[in-house]
Amino acid sequence: MARGGATRSAAALAADVTGSSRSAGSVWLVGLATYMLAVFHRSSLAVAGLIAVDRFDISAAQLATFTMLQLLVYAGMQIPVGLLVDRFGPRAVLSVGAVLMVIAQTGFALADSYGQALAARALVGVADAMTFICVIRLVSAWFAPRRIPVVVQVTGVLGQLGSLAAAVPMTWALTQFGWTKTFAGAASVGLLLLVLVLVLVHDTPSARTERGRTLNLAHARSTLRESWAHPGTRLGFWSHFTSQFSATVMGLLWGFPFFVQGENKSDHTAGLLLSLMVLAVMVSGPLLGWRTAVRPWHRSTLVLASVWSIVGMWTVVLLWPGEAPTALLAVLVIALGVGGPASVIGFDFARTFNPPDRLASATGIVNQGGFIASLILVIAIGLILDLQAGGSATYTRDEFRWAMSAQYVLWAVGLVQIWRYRRRARARLRSDDPERWAESSGS
Repeated sequence: MARGGATRSAAALAADVTGSSRSAGSVWLVGLATYMLAVFHRSSLAVAGLIAVDRFDISAAQLATFTMLQLLVYAGMQIPVGLLVDRFGPRAVLSVGAVLMVIAQTGFALADSYGQALAARALVGVADAMTFICVIRLVSAWFAPRRIPVVVQVTGVLGQLGSLAAAVPMTWALTQFGWTKTFAGAASVGLLLLVLVLVLVHDTPSARTERGRTLNLAHARSTLRESWAHPGTRLGFWSHFTSQFSATVMGLLWGFPFFVQGENKSDHTAGLLLSLMVLAVMVSGPLLGWRTAVRPWHRSTLVLASVWSIVGMWTVVLLWPGEAPTALLAVLVIALGVGGPASVIGFDFARTFNPPDRLASATGIVNQGGFIASLILVIAIGLILDLQAGGSATYTRDEFRWAMSAQYVLWAVGLVQIWRYRRRARARLRSDDPERWAESSGS
């Protein structure tokens, strides 16, 4: 892909990738739309939180459980979904995911008790987990190797537009039509995408459906063992683990309170900072994808550079005497935003270090990394704040400073592991494929 292609519009990219095969563009666009819808449903509760508190008569802690459960289910389903994709193909799993999403959101629309709503959100997590891995598998099958990193990054970036679509439109719909009609209407969109998946998506250019080996416990264990044993997969896991969690935790839960209570910024400023982080993701994603494509042997260097920039900016902010300037916080969120696309590089390690028949399972392993780290940090920050504040819901800057410092433990572990498995992945490549190693300067 040309150097200037990294900054082109989505429409221009779509036209480029479909130049040699319009079917490839159709498959990608349908997969992208399905992923965007999954992100939309994942984020839809964010604007309905206060309504949910009244509807189900729940506390703030119970409301937070919706998000925690959904993420736990999403992370826990990554490996099972990867195995299913390797066995039955992305088209079948993506179709099942679309059906489950319709059922889950319809159930959430009709739920009149906390238990029913909780079960529905758990099912949303299951369906959500069945989308991104499938889309990555489709991209790997339909696009030339040099285009894959860019298309994967653009898919991740554009998929996040689903969270923006869940903001203003959902807020308006909830006020106009109420809970049941709004969520039921959102669920119905999945039926349209299900039809498009069934009609337009093929597993590979040469086969509508492609099946792997029969799935049994022994084969599943063997596949996962082989995937995890490869240092390239572990390099992808720890890359995802280390570069994603800070941005995820800030965007998911603690960013707004940190800016407002910890740094004494207005609600408006806090919102702008979080929006700037999303913008950084959208701008840096295609650029990192392009760089990964043209310099594939320096992928881990990109990840390390991103992580160190995040560590450096957090260090400056946390050590700043008094409240940090807004401009400094803006640089922080830009660094955090770049961390999101940097974590996607982990999937490229899974793709290039594993054979096609276990690509999805390896991708599932990698995709667990960042979400495991994010869940650990969400809980750690909450516990540290509660221990210091003694039950108060208002936190000081010093309390946030100590709580946010929990990130250094995760960074330390992650950076050591990235360095460790980068060396092992290089040694493995040198041993397994000397000619390919000779063409590179390391991974």
